[in-house]
Amino acid sequence: MTAFQEKKLTGKVALVTGASRGIGRTIAQELARNGAQVVINYAQNGEQAAQVVAGIKAQGGDALAVQADISQVAEVERLFKKTLDAYGRIDILVNNAGIMITKAITDITESDFDKIFAVNVKGTYFACQQAARFMAAKGRIINFSTSVAGQMFPMYSVYAGTKGAVEQFTRQLAKEFGPKGITINAVAPGPVNTELFTVGKTKEQIEALSKMNALGRLGETTDIVKVILFLASEDSQWLTGQTIRVNGGFI
Repeated sequence: MTAFQEKKLTGKVALVTGASRGIGRTIAQELARNGAQVVINYAQNGEQAAQVVAGIKAQGGDALAVQADISQVAEVERLFKKTLDAYGRIDILVNNAGIMITKAITDITESDFDKIFAVNVKGTYFACQQAARFMAAKGRIINFSTSVAGQMFPMYSVYAGTKGAVEQFTRQLAKEFGPKGITINAVAPGPVNTELFTVGKTKEQIEALSKMNALGRLGETTDIVKVILFLASEDSQWLTGQTIRVNGGFI
């Protein structure tokens, strides 16, 4: 990563959930590179979160790691309190944290169902609630969906269902946030080269999925982050309540 030069987000405070690895890590690094002070939320990967913070600080940025399990509302509230205690404001919320359980409907357990909805749906929703209470005027909320929600994939029904919920309350909340000039949008990546996507898949499965989009490759975290930066900046001030499918033409 190059030294911090572009400063599109100078003076902004960003909170990125699930930011110790994968897309979240790259998002945190890019927002910091553009001048934001960044809170790196993590659930379990404290060492990796500390590495993200150290890397940002080494480049002249400012970041803080905060552990919180976003499936618990009290933990979400504590995460926002620590952000406000540290930086005094919050301008950008990226609800990146999520889990994926892929099983046939006959194999999904109640525990599976509750776990994935608790993180992907409840966690995102109640983070938005905290943003409604504490986010500065003209803030930015960016939620995460998936391009799988537009497909008919076996074994993805519960995961896709959680993201359908995220897309719907992204739309419905736009007018609630609008009076403060806060925008709320979602990004829906296609297959991206991260541990969340590749774990448990064979090389052949990954290659087959890569060929399902128009550009013939997996997405990289940098492909997604460029859209996140746009949504986090002033450039996106006339865009709200939308889901952007960042997927290389995934069909």
